[in-house]
Amino acid sequence: MTKWVYTFGGGKAEGGAGESDRLGGKGANLAEMCSLGLPVPPGLTIVTDACVWFYAHGKALPPGLKDQVRAGIAGMEAITGRTFGDTRKPLLLSVRSGSRASMPGMLDTVLNLGLNDRSVQALGHDAGDARFAWDSYRRFIQMYGDVVMGLDHEVFEEILEDERARLGHELDTELSAVEWQHVVQLYKDAIEEALGEPFPQDPEVQLWRAIAAVFSSWMNARAITYRHLHDIPAAWGTAVNVQAMVFGNLGNASATGVAFTRNPSTGEKALYGEFLVNAQGEDVVAGIRTPQSITEAARLASGGDRPSMEKLMPEAFASFSAICERLERHYRDMQDVEFTIERGTLWMLQTRSGKRTAKAAMRIAVDMAEEGLITRHEAVARIDPAALDQLLHPTIDPRARRDIIGSGLPASPGAATGEIVFTSEEAVAAEKEGRKIILVRIETSPEDIHGMHAAEGILTTRGGMTSHAAVVARGMGIPCVSGAGNIRVDLRNEQIIAGPIVLNKGDLITIDGSSGQVLKGRIAMLQPELSGDFGRIMQWADAARRMTVRTNAETPQDARAARSFGAEGIGLCRTEHMFFQGARINVMREMILAEDEKGRRAALAKLLPMQRSDFADLFSIMHGLPVTIRLLDPPLHEFLPKTDAEIADVALGLGMEPAALRRRVDALHEFNPMLGHRGCRLAISYPEIAEMQARAIFEAAVDAARETGAPVVPEIMVPLVGLRAELDYVKGVIDAVAREIIDESGIGIEYLVGTMIELPRAALQAHSIAEAADFFSFGTNDLTQTTFGISRDDAARFLQTYIEKGIVSRDPFVELDYDGVGELIRIASERGRRTKNGLKLGICGEHGGDPTSIRFCEEAGLDYVSCSPFRVPIARLAAAQAAIGQGG
Repeated sequence: MTKWVYTFGGGKAEGGAGESDRLGGKGANLAEMCSLGLPVPPGLTIVTDACVWFYAHGKALPPGLKDQVRAGIAGMEAITGRTFGDTRKPLLLSVRSGSRASMPGMLDTVLNLGLNDRSVQALGHDAGDARFAWDSYRRFIQMYGDVVMGLDHEVFEEILEDERARLGHELDTELSAVEWQHVVQLYKDAIEEALGEPFPQDPEVQLWRAIAAVFSSWMNARAITYRHLHDIPAAWGTAVNVQAMVFGNLGNASATGVAFTRNPSTGEKALYGEFLVNAQGEDVVAGIRTPQSITEAARLASGGDRPSMEKLMPEAFASFSAICERLERHYRDMQDVEFTIERGTLWMLQTRSGKRTAKAAMRIAVDMAEEGLITRHEAVARIDPAALDQLLHPTIDPRARRDIIGSGLPASPGAATGEIVFTSEEAVAAEKEGRKIILVRIETSPEDIHGMHAAEGILTTRGGMTSHAAVVARGMGIPCVSGAGNIRVDLRNEQIIAGPIVLNKGDLITIDGSSGQVLKGRIAMLQPELSGDFGRIMQWADAARRMTVRTNAETPQDARAARSFGAEGIGLCRTEHMFFQGARINVMREMILAEDEKGRRAALAKLLPMQRSDFADLFSIMHGLPVTIRLLDPPLHEFLPKTDAEIADVALGLGMEPAALRRRVDALHEFNPMLGHRGCRLAISYPEIAEMQARAIFEAAVDAARETGAPVVPEIMVPLVGLRAELDYVKGVIDAVAREIIDESGIGIEYLVGTMIELPRAALQAHSIAEAADFFSFGTNDLTQTTFGISRDDAARFLQTYIEKGIVSRDPFVELDYDGVGELIRIASERGRRTKNGLKLGICGEHGGDPTSIRFCEEAGLDYVSCSPFRVPIARLAAAQAAIGQGG
């Protein structure tokens, strides 16, 4: 019989931390903590395979599951001395999700399961607190009614708000047992009226419907969005954890909280978290009550006026602090833990590797390596390369004037400016229009995931450092200020009000996620300095990696930025980008529209000094590092005017009749320019273009070598080669120009001539092409297009549908297609090096900055990757991780 259930409790557990694939992260770590002898309420985990089975069989529970769950509950009953469904000493359960990858707030949970009209009386008698019992029952009905029965939680919130107003209570804690009993009845009446069925009283029915609901939440809209954003496969499924309830809402000697073993924003080695007295877990993350600091140091630093857990509950704090230290050393990573204190007794409800900002990740990795907890290679492997984008975000210039209109908690670092919007739908719409926005909410919920992703930053007026907004924003790497209580959100009039200041939807604000300040208008920003812990990690990464990292750059600004980020040369200089600037495009148009070679050469003579200056700048900036320059690649019609107004304007400048220019433009138009008269085909049709570019390159190399004293060895790339004869022809033109420059200058010039492999034929004929080539550079943008037969410009219309329907798992223009495009790269690499041992191989498409694609490049034995300047640090780190993974 298939084993669907693993149990834990009483210091024993089936499974452990290494089995998260089956048990999910939560279940695996509960089992691990139990085996370590930590205080964990007993429970059971339904494996992820059951979720997969559930969806494969029309949302039915697998055979044998119910018997195994009942057996697991019997074990929980033996440990706790309580009985599920009993009306004297009832065992209440939590039913919680647990994916193998952390998905905070995306999946569903049901607490206090097992309560009904009879057992609530027993719970109150057993606890000696009727108010607690009825409060727990109303919580259960509200959560179950929303998650399992599908009645929107707002219905319950409105009932509660109306009752508080009627009774004159501001807080839930002010309601008495009798008042809660009345709220419970109102909740049950609302369910029956809206759904046509009563709230279920049978605990067994409650249990199985709750388990099915948690499985169903795996495919809810917010979970699907989150998985898409974080590359979590839908095929994984979620586990379900059924656990004995412990109560943080049993009076002032009880509490619940969330903590990190180190600061997730800064990486400081100190307990960091919040707790609430007399509360259940959802109260902390919901942000409906202002939480208190766990440590006294944190309370003092934040200026909090309520006692810390360290002061209020010193014995529980001492136990908790010791457990946190033990968990961190056991897992050798910063932990995110949930806990409950029930009348002075501490219970651990969860541990997992904590989400952290990139800045914190750097510090934690460096500190742990220096503490001897992990190795330097492990420290490098711990950093998510994509998260380095967080370190490249601007911060507010300290010299800038700050018009502060409010402040909250610094929930996620970095600064952002944008227009105010109040809904996630508005945020998504604004992003599509290219507008930068700040999503302003009273509090966010998991349903806001799409709007949060579209925003430059997030501002909430409620919630703490562990609220939904804070946790999700940190994970996304976007700035967030939470709990800005001195700002009021008026949703009806679409305004935010801060004292006398009123700002409307569309007004600009700036948030500083590092200080918690909210500022009016746009504020000057500074780029961060990549030093300190970042520098240490990158130093260790550079020592570990095998491949070099170059940049794609045509301008001095991009080249300098890339050098500051550690680029080791230029892997792709797209010379056509140099012709679109200023007056150059008119000279380029003059060349294209010339009637004969003489006219073309006259225009090219004007372009020569411009190109020479461009290349000299790049060679000087790179100071002896390799620079790969691609000859003109796009079809000529891309440089020509398109609209009637543009044609009239250009015709005037060139002294032509607009009608004649229109005829020439039409003659040069191509039906499929991607596969048309471009690349080496231009150099063969018009060798004078290649001659001019080669002369500019060699003359610039001579000038730069004289200026810098560093030898310049230009690498000239011939694009779109599919035939060995094409490369032979263009290389002949380049070699002839080189001889001329050597003769004219009296200086020897070393140079390489290679090609961009971007056609399947070139990959298959690499053994022949390598006879003429000094290097191959894989242009994976076009190689993906020509391999799939998909235009990158049009693919967005259907690729998302392909991903959603499981036809492909990733966009092949973002993450390299291992099986097709990757196979062509492997073939070309092997055949090319079989012909020419030591043939230099690189990649210069957009995939050169994608960590997963970089791992493939390491496996394929490429010498370098090249990417955009701001992705250079990402590529350096990813290349190191790939080498470490390969045993380098």
